[in-house]
Amino acid sequence: MEGDTYSGLDNGTQLDGKVVQIFQKSFVQVQNILDQNRLLINEINQNHESKIPDNLSRNVGLIRELNNNIRRVVDLYADLSSTFSKSMDTSSEEDLSVAMRSDAKAGHKRNRP
Repeated sequence: MEGDTYSGLDNGTQLDGKVVQIFQKSFVQVQNILDQNRLLINEINQNHESKIPDNLSRNVGLIRELNNNIRRVVDLYADLSSTFSKSMDTSSEEDLSVAMRSDAKAGHKRNRP
C-alpha cells in the first residue's frame, strides 16, 4: 500500500497511500471514542433517571470523561484537516511542477511557418 495513490476527488487529485492510512487510523479512533461516548451517555441518563445521590454524583466524573472524549475527537479532526490540507498542498505543488515542465518543453519547440 505504501506509495500507492488514490484518485477519486472531484478535481482528479491523488492521495498518497500514507495519507489514506492516516485517515483510516484516525477514523477508527474517532469511531471508538464515539462508541464509548454512547455508552457514557446511556450510563449518565440511567444515573440521572435513578435520582440516587451516589449515581448523580458519579455523573460528574462521567460528564468530565465525556467532555474529554469530545475534545479528543475535535483534536483528531483538526489533525485530519491539517494532514489533508498538507496533502493537497503537496499534490498541488506537484501538479504545478509538472505543468511548468510541460510548458517549458513546449516553449523549446520550433514553430514551422
